Amino acid sequence: MRTIVVILLVLCLRSLAFAHNGPPFPIIVDQQVGPCIISVWTDPDIGQGSFFIITQGAPNDLTVQLAVQPASGRLPEATYNAAREDLRGQVQYKTMVNFDVQEQWRVRVKLSSSKGVDETMAFVEPTPQGFGRWDLLLYLLPFLAIGFLWLRAFATKRHKVNVRRVR
Repeated sequence: MRTIVVILLVLCLRSLAFAHNGPPFPIIVDQQVGPCIISVWTDPDIGQGSFFIITQGAPNDLTVQLAVQPASGRLPEATYNAAREDLRGQVQYKTMVNFDVQEQWRVRVKLSSSKGVDETMAFVEPTPQGFGRWDLLLYLLPFLAIGFLWLRAFATKRHKVNVRRVR
């Protein structure tokens, strides 16, 4: 009976295993775009996804725009301006993007400065957001189960030692 329940749970939660929950991940790494080298990291959740564009060797007057469009072309391209952030000697641009469904999206990064306008492109698939505050409990369950089994084994062993001393 337990085996059937476990199999049913695995089959029901299988689609959640492919969803991305966690920190941002790179979609472009150390790519030369015009006068600078950029890396683009994203956490593309359905609803609002965040994008971080990290630049090296960028001119001071650099402006960054991010444009997204479904690869199917069902919506027109939407453009978002990225805000500059100075983080401990590293220049980063951040923007939030709206995604309405889980499908392949084209991401175009446009860099504009006095040295010219350059762009690059990548693709990303937004994923459903997690369970909110229940995520922590869900992710802790395997560790709690192992801790429970360890404590149970320790208590059983201690009980056996005490029984031997009494005899």
